[in-house]
Amino acid sequence: MKKLTRHLKWIVLGLLVVFLAACGGNTSIDQNLAATYAAQTLVALPTNTAEPLPPTETLVFTPTATITPTPLPVIGPVGPYDFPENVNPLTGLLVEDPSILDRRPVFVKVANYPISGRPHAGLSFADMVFEYYIGAGGNRFLPLFYGQDAEMIGPVRSGRMIDPYLVSLYEGILGMEGAYVTVREHILGILGNRVISGKELCPGLCDDGRYLVISVFGDSGALTDIAESRGVVQQRYTLEGMAFDPEAPQGGQPAQQIRTQFSKVNPGEWRYDEESGLYKRWIDNESGQAIDLIPLVDRITDEQLVFSNVAVIFVNHNEIAPTLHDMDIWDNTGGRRAIVFRDGQAYDVTWRTPSRNQPIQFIDDSGEVFRLKPGNTWVVVFGLNSSVVVDGANWTLTFYMP
Repeated sequence: MKKLTRHLKWIVLGLLVVFLAACGGNTSIDQNLAATYAAQTLVALPTNTAEPLPPTETLVFTPTATITPTPLPVIGPVGPYDFPENVNPLTGLLVEDPSILDRRPVFVKVANYPISGRPHAGLSFADMVFEYYIGAGGNRFLPLFYGQDAEMIGPVRSGRMIDPYLVSLYEGILGMEGAYVTVREHILGILGNRVISGKELCPGLCDDGRYLVISVFGDSGALTDIAESRGVVQQRYTLEGMAFDPEAPQGGQPAQQIRTQFSKVNPGEWRYDEESGLYKRWIDNESGQAIDLIPLVDRITDEQLVFSNVAVIFVNHNEIAPTLHDMDIWDNTGGRRAIVFRDGQAYDVTWRTPSRNQPIQFIDDSGEVFRLKPGNTWVVVFGLNSSVVVDGANWTLTFYMP
């Protein structure tokens, strides 16, 4: 079986090289990178064969301080504008030290495949996490750190075309581990020196000593320091547009379970926990015979990820190559469909980007800003043709292009 899997991978590699070499009509693709694009697909491709790790006794990089997310107090309704000085405008929560908000949010690219890179580190400390398609049935995460930091985030992987759009909406900086040449130029063209890339920039980005595609981790506080040393202005930016209320809005539909599938072998699931009032995340565990779902934990805390809000936004995807996609995030002033899940309820709303440096807004059917539950928000970026199936309180969303 292992030999067959290896042979199948090289067949796929060959076919992708041929396909990409034939894409001569698209001037945005560097033909010399066709093999690189294809190899990246194989790294990201969900399989039932875990990548073997070399033996190691000592890891160079480990977290040294806080090992649990800071519990933050909830206040009453707040936003979408004129947030108090001590309230995080991306969570609606009070912060212990308001000075932490006097900086740019920090985004870090995090791999979901290969599964040997799991459990992920640092996601439970993020104010927001964006999840999106990278081709070949795979997905990646882009967590945002603002109200608190994490000293270990990862494993860190390469940048994609959507990243600078999202980072610019929140006036952020981006930590990543390289990118294709053409994609890197695209990212730098938008973010400039707000991009931090390369594991030689430790402690901002560090290899843990294994030197694999899954062995680089970031530190959001250190990335802030690196950006400041480069002359990136660190101040409190106007990150208005989101609204929060502990009381759930009227008009929702029951939503106890939410499954989002980027492919049949790559499901993710959120299950509502009545006791906490939060959604718990489950993820695939490839056993070789079947795909089982297990709790998705943070390796820092060893606890399951829980989020106050889960939002699915429907976005036009433009396929440039099988593992290279552009997504229409900017200039969506008119709004497109979104579904927001909070408090065990689903709400059909729209999402919009009022400008290129203002957070995504969710708008209800009356034209008002939809009020999220105070706390963290997980945003799944789906294609416009994706399907939504509702069976009682169970929601299944399956990704389809564009």
